[in-house]
Amino acid sequence: MEGITEGVNNLNIIDSASAIKKNRIQVSNTKKPLFFYVNLTKRYMQQHNEVELSALGMAIATVVTIAEILKNNGLAVEKKITTSTVDMREETGGRPVQKAKIEILLGKTEKFDELMAAASEELIDNEGRAEH
Repeated sequence: MEGITEGVNNLNIIDSASAIKKNRIQVSNTKKPLFFYVNLTKRYMQQHNEVELSALGMAIATVVTIAEILKNNGLAVEKKITTSTVDMREETGGRPVQKAKIEILLGKTEKFDELMAAASEELIDNEGRAEH
């Protein structure tokens, strides 16, 4: 009995919610506008230094666009790009369909914090001018 208790105490239970990466954004091209994801990615990068953008099928173009916007603004660098295919079912009982998948790992640039602070100051200045 003591061995069973010890075994249960040493058992690691991983629920699916805790296994999900905290710095991953799963992008959809139908649920939210492009700049929602751009701004969300910036916020995640402030918290985690790295962000993984993930998309399936038609949303792949959206993920690439997000990454390019952040790179072109000097906020992010590509660390890793992974492509694959995943088997999915379109509807219950439907036949399996292969979907393309992309994962892009972005990291902060050296100037990330400086650029974000400048953008924040500019926003405050513009709000102040709008009131007068």
